Amino acid sequence: MNNNIFMNRELSWLKFNARVLEEAENAKNPLCERLTFASIYQSNLDEFFMVRVGSLIDQMYLDENIRDNKTNMTPKEQLEAILHQVNKMNRKRDAVYEEIMDSMEEYGVRIASIRKLEKRQKEYLERYFDDEIAPIISPSIVGKRQPFPFLKNKEIYAVVVLETKRGKEKLGIIPCSNGGVARLIELPDEKGTYVLSEELILHHMPRVFKGYHIKAKSLIRVTRNADIDADALYDEDLDYRDFMVEIIKRRKKLAPVRLELSRGMDGDIVNTLCEYLDLDTNYVFRSYIPLDLSFIFQIQDGLRMTPELFYEKRIPQKSPQFDTSRSILEQIKEGDRMLSYPYESMKPFLQMLREAANDDDVLSIKMTLYRVAKQSKVVEALIDAAENGKEVLVLVELKARFDEENNIEWSRRLEDAGCRVIYGLDGYKVHSKLCQITKKTDNHVEYYTQIGTGNYNEKTARLYTDLSLMTANEDIGLEAATVFQALSMGETVEHTGHLLVAPKCLQNKILAMIDEEIAHANAGEPAYIGVKINSLTDRKIIGKLIAASKAGVKIDMIVRGICCLIPGVEGETDNIRVISIVGRYLEHSRIYIFGPQERQKIYIASADFMTRNTLRRVEVAAPIYEEALRLQLNEMFITMLSDNQKARQLDSEGNYKILPSGGAPLNSQEFFVQQAYNNAEGVG
Repeated sequence: MNNNIFMNRELSWLKFNARVLEEAENAKNPLCERLTFASIYQSNLDEFFMVRVGSLIDQMYLDENIRDNKTNMTPKEQLEAILHQVNKMNRKRDAVYEEIMDSMEEYGVRIASIRKLEKRQKEYLERYFDDEIAPIISPSIVGKRQPFPFLKNKEIYAVVVLETKRGKEKLGIIPCSNGGVARLIELPDEKGTYVLSEELILHHMPRVFKGYHIKAKSLIRVTRNADIDADALYDEDLDYRDFMVEIIKRRKKLAPVRLELSRGMDGDIVNTLCEYLDLDTNYVFRSYIPLDLSFIFQIQDGLRMTPELFYEKRIPQKSPQFDTSRSILEQIKEGDRMLSYPYESMKPFLQMLREAANDDDVLSIKMTLYRVAKQSKVVEALIDAAENGKEVLVLVELKARFDEENNIEWSRRLEDAGCRVIYGLDGYKVHSKLCQITKKTDNHVEYYTQIGTGNYNEKTARLYTDLSLMTANEDIGLEAATVFQALSMGETVEHTGHLLVAPKCLQNKILAMIDEEIAHANAGEPAYIGVKINSLTDRKIIGKLIAASKAGVKIDMIVRGICCLIPGVEGETDNIRVISIVGRYLEHSRIYIFGPQERQKIYIASADFMTRNTLRRVEVAAPIYEEALRLQLNEMFITMLSDNQKARQLDSEGNYKILPSGGAPLNSQEFFVQQAYNNAEGVG
């Protein structure tokens, strides 16, 4: 197969983060929102190094001849390409941040350089350091009696090269991420002018390490590998929840994969730091901006009264599909309903849970939980249901990366309330978004099933675009019941007739539906595939899409992040179009469309087209049978394809290009917001 039609997964992800950075650069975005995109770029990169770079380094040491199954790159080749690209992108990041902060000065906000301050301001900061910071910092000097300290993941440290009177050199280190120290220190006589606490600590190193000559100094930040295979390490004799607590502790101590410096330092000093950290110097990055941008949210809070600095305030609206003065379950029984977040409010779903918790005829509530809010109304409703005597079965996925601690805490609370809590399957993450209520009426059991594309999380339902189907369809209900039965027994579903359920009944069914479109194209009939997902990496699905393109099937793909398939390559992928939308909201919904409208199959799903989703997770895709909902999804898909403001099109060279904004400008997310507001006015 032609290798020119594939893109490396990691390099494709970096192109996605470059699109995030473009939004920070985009002068059409409000200034504080641009700052948010810069922060997202940085936090995205943190996770990329912790997970993907960490995994590649492990692969390189295990077997340097392992090759990527799409581009044939070895781990070493991928790492070299990543480091080159990250250095290039970070130069752009630094320039973008400086430009934004220069513009912020017009609004009275400035992050000041201490050395450029006036004498009286420096004297104030000196007193502040002596009174507020010096008493609580913990300096150390690395020597024979004092080993190099453990540097915590993503925390900032001040490092100095100390010279004794005898000319010997030592390293001095001070942790700067102390919870007792305010990160932003505002100058009292100049409102809106701040210095960062870590810069203040670094500036006053001579006051800490008295008797030494300071030869060099820098702020540093270490990123550690977080890629632990929990299943490979699991001991069956251990309680699974306690085991995951230990995994979290272990992750915090894994090997460094990146070192960031705020100042240029002599190569020998950098080499010494890398020796202590057991890190190759290729993974050292010089940053010309603060090493952690999380302080921007405090700055933004102080500017909320200046509306032009932010997106116009938008609130999730009432859905015209629900009358919240009536029973939600009764309305679902009348016909399928669908919510579109964040444009529409999550309240009808929460109302459905509360209603079920208090309905005497409801027998049980079953749900899969992957990521939930810190203060979760969803979990509170489940606890109420259990306390009201309902059978409540909750699968809490403790392996939801970086949300494990939150999930562990909620699992304890659910158990304490009398819920039956299970923790997923050996070898598989449970990533499905599935909820089922069973109700007994007149000796008949009714199923009310909810299947979504996103988590049961009230916070992200205001930030991510997702879809939530609620149906009383008996066929879907029976299959969803089978999924829960299998999960409760530690098994996976073997056969389905309506739902697509990974790991055994999703990839194969998608491949079969692509084959159906190929057959129609070969017969000279119209054939079409439309897909909206977050990532495309599954080699089998990619291969089948290429075959479909060659057969003449028209394929439209909206892929937010990683896309390992390059479209528009003559004779291979000329019938495939790929766009990515990066905007105010995180595009998270998954939609699968097979066939032109007259014979169309359409699904919403929790699964991306990644091998980890299709073969290594429990995922659920639901067919959309209600004609009105099918039309709604088609219109949404066409609108997103027509976006000429926030969409980037992937070309045959593997580059993302801004679409020409011919005709009226269309920002699909803003279109859906306005549509939701208009619909809500109609509801009253």
